[in-house]
Amino acid sequence: MFDFIRKHTKWTMGLLFLLIVPSFILVGMNSGSHSGDKGGAVAKVDGVEITQPEWDRAHQNEVDRLRAAQPELDVKLLDSPQARYATLERLVRDRVIAVAAHQFKLTASDQRLARELRDSPEISALRRPDGSLDMERYRQLLGAQGLSPEMFEANVRTDLSTRQVLAGIGGSGLASSAAADMALNAYLEKREIQLARFNTADFAAKLNPTDADLEQFYKANEKLFQAPEQASIEYVLLDLDSLKKTITVNEADLKTYYDQNIQRLSGPEERRASHILITVPATAPAAEREKAKAKAQELLAIVQKAPDTFADVARKNSQDPGSAPNGGDLDFFARGAMVKPFEDVAFAMKKGDISDVVASDFGFHIIKLTDIKAPKQRSFEEMRPELEADLKKQQAQQKFSEKAEAFSSIVYEQSDSLKPAAEQLKLDIKTAAQVTRQPAAGATGPLANPKFLNELFSSEAIEKKRNTKAVEAGPNQLVSGRIVQYIAAHTQPLAEVKEQVRQRWLAQHGAQEARKEGAAKLAAWKAAPATAALAAPVLVSREQMQGLPAQVVDAALRADTSALPAFAGVDLGAQGYAVVKVGKVVPRDAPPEAAVKGARSQYGQWWAAAETQAYYNSLKERFKVEILARNPADTKPNAQTGVTQ
Repeated sequence: MFDFIRKHTKWTMGLLFLLIVPSFILVGMNSGSHSGDKGGAVAKVDGVEITQPEWDRAHQNEVDRLRAAQPELDVKLLDSPQARYATLERLVRDRVIAVAAHQFKLTASDQRLARELRDSPEISALRRPDGSLDMERYRQLLGAQGLSPEMFEANVRTDLSTRQVLAGIGGSGLASSAAADMALNAYLEKREIQLARFNTADFAAKLNPTDADLEQFYKANEKLFQAPEQASIEYVLLDLDSLKKTITVNEADLKTYYDQNIQRLSGPEERRASHILITVPATAPAAEREKAKAKAQELLAIVQKAPDTFADVARKNSQDPGSAPNGGDLDFFARGAMVKPFEDVAFAMKKGDISDVVASDFGFHIIKLTDIKAPKQRSFEEMRPELEADLKKQQAQQKFSEKAEAFSSIVYEQSDSLKPAAEQLKLDIKTAAQVTRQPAAGATGPLANPKFLNELFSSEAIEKKRNTKAVEAGPNQLVSGRIVQYIAAHTQPLAEVKEQVRQRWLAQHGAQEARKEGAAKLAAWKAAPATAALAAPVLVSREQMQGLPAQVVDAALRADTSALPAFAGVDLGAQGYAVVKVGKVVPRDAPPEAAVKGARSQYGQWWAAAETQAYYNSLKERFKVEILARNPADTKPNAQTGVTQ
């Protein structure tokens, strides 16, 4: 399977550097955007289509997963064209690997499946002290994810099968120390350089365009001076804040809520305990666990006879390195801080009690409860503001759940107006002017939500002035809007944008003059190096860029240094031009031995990653992968005009 890669060493080395080199510097994530007709194919793998709805569902699942893991994450980032395209690439990758696993007949045995389930931390936490699995809690855990045990185990088996597709390459990549050192030394060597900058602004300041120049530039670049389409809109928002305003909590409910929740709202009870731990993994053989348990029983007998010796016995015998030096003291803790078997026993004990031997995933514990800290009970009047806010939030969430379906139905069924939804659900109709497809700077709420704006500027909403469907603008937020007045994108008259035209003309021609002058100086200084007017020398490397543009450092490090000094010209786009003189090559600083080992290890990982990526690319070719949706990374701004191409 790996012969092609092994036999084409030069090709692989080239690919390796393409993949490895950017890893040494901070780069952005390369991704793209969603395009493609609704319901149509957005990609093909082995002749089978991936459709727009599949892509949408996969991206929504990814968004939901990330929002659950990081509630503070900006939703706009998750729904960007780049994020959506990244989801499509992952979908294609999963499909390629699944097809490869099927065609290569890669399967997972029952024994491998059992081992994977046994090693899962989530499932290990469901094991009883005797090592058996609590099937009821197992079913509950999976049921919360909409899975049965059979479905979950089938998914795990499939995952194990597909992992084998790339695991062989990743696990077999080898990079010798000599190769790693040679590559790293070459990549991290330093260059002493001198620089001459030819800045666009300096040349633009000397230019004075005529009206004819500006008119010619304006006509040739009309797209630069377009006013974007915009609309005046009205919208209604169903959210917790608006519902809270309609809720009044009566005194009786507040007092009942106080009585029922005083313990929880006053704060958790905390307990202080010491323990003696004899460690043994939950997965250890039964004989090993029995031996550890017997040791714990011996120590228990000692401390039961002489409770005051507990701290001394813990110091000498406990295998918990964190608490043993302190006589086993764990300080105060609340519920949820300890593993469940330990917690259940500790919170059932009285002060001064010593427990029997308690089994957990860490081993066997003997617990001594040394103190109990009860929470200070606060009065009703002290807690009234919190109680009222808590009850309002609960009632608002309940109301939101009740009204969300009605909201969605009304704005859809009575799509020519938002008044029915506003009147029936007691919501305000809000207005906004000069709304565009892209969120305006400083926009908040629904007007900053790309999904809502996309719905507003759909053809049906523009042409028929219908309500948008109910859009989830955030947690517990539904919004629907409609266009009241629409202004299509149009080119602004020259008289209105003349100053913009002038600045654009100066930027373009200033950059041109800078490049022209820079190229002339480069040729002259190559012919007569002693005449070069350059800044003071600085030492640069990929690790120390000295605040210089990346293009300048890259040009210096790529320059042919077989004959010094070496000169290179660097096109800085809209910023102008630079000439770099390389005067000296300085070897990489000798790193400490520990750093050398770490770097070699990292290089080996990059080598394996490069081979894995190369193999995946060969699979994409084999299974004729086509991504039909447009990649927004292919749309780049023009260096002179700033217009996307």
